[in-house]
Amino acid sequence: MFLSSGQTDNFLWEVSLCSFLRSIRLPSLATPLPCVTMEEGFIAKEGNDLENVIVIGAGPCGLSAAVALQREGLSPLIIEKSCIVHSIYLYPTYLQFFSTPELLEIGGYSFTTPHEKPYRQEALVYYREVARREKLRIRSYEEVVAIERIDTYFNVHTQDQFGKKATYSARNVVVATGYFDQPNLIGIPGEDLPKVTHYYKEAHPYSGAKVTIIGGNNSAVDAAMDLLRVGAEVTVVYRGPHFSANIKPWVRPIFESMVNKGRIQMWFDSQVVRIEEHTVIVQKGSEKVSLDNDFVLALTGFRPDRKLLASIGVGFHEDTGAPQMNPVTMETNIPGLYVAGVVASSKFDANEIFIETGRLHGIAITEHIRSLRETSI
Repeated sequence: MFLSSGQTDNFLWEVSLCSFLRSIRLPSLATPLPCVTMEEGFIAKEGNDLENVIVIGAGPCGLSAAVALQREGLSPLIIEKSCIVHSIYLYPTYLQFFSTPELLEIGGYSFTTPHEKPYRQEALVYYREVARREKLRIRSYEEVVAIERIDTYFNVHTQDQFGKKATYSARNVVVATGYFDQPNLIGIPGEDLPKVTHYYKEAHPYSGAKVTIIGGNNSAVDAAMDLLRVGAEVTVVYRGPHFSANIKPWVRPIFESMVNKGRIQMWFDSQVVRIEEHTVIVQKGSEKVSLDNDFVLALTGFRPDRKLLASIGVGFHEDTGAPQMNPVTMETNIPGLYVAGVVASSKFDANEIFIETGRLHGIAITEHIRSLRETSI
């Protein structure tokens, strides 16, 4: 792969940031922590004060941005429509990350784990503790429904889980809303049946059932291996001609072995075209096949929800669908409005930005805001 001069500069910039983060690493979160109550760490200030920065989304990339902004003295307010790192909470219960722990670290805090690749539960603890130690102000279970530009600041309109509405004002806004709330729908008859889900948590509910998995990447493979252990009859329907190159290297040999032994049915070059109460109809080559079925796991990936960005006037590139922004500062075409994490990705591959790269966006944003403040002095 060849990089343009601009891409090379960005790559070297990210590498230097990673080196900087490693050089300032703080003590492990496994060390004793100062006594900070949850109330002290998470209560946000009330009133109509003008915030310096509002961060929308408390996922890993939103938290990373908030930590960088906090250390700059900007005291960001985070607004999250669910719980902290909700996307990771929605991962399968026993998921093991592809990334090593140091690539998931934010704020210079060491991610301590005895495993080469950390697990979901460890990540939940890690990010909670970072937020607690930094005493980040987080308003959970409050959804941002609109952003509007008013002269030199923004009004951010929210609604909580009980329907109560509120408005916050800020000089800058960082949108870090992730993508796990919006699955890629297949658009076939029966996709809305109650036996169909786009999220897989764990195998127990499917014990002894006939389960069809749509997809062929890591989420599909992990689910298939889990289901096999509880006695489910598993058929994986994948439109690709062979095993995906993205399958975790330590999982692939075992998965291929289970397929070769016939314990998992793997249908390549195939697509589910209709889902019925007790069957699924699969286009397999030139013929349509009816497959007995109790449950369907449509693990076809997710995509960012960019309605907030579009509603305030952020432009999008016609060829990639990515928001118009400066890749060095992460500022969009709306001054003072930034993006962080997967919401900045293209329509072709939402996974091109993951925690290990998206966590650096907040540092770029903070540096840009700092430079603007220094210029205005």
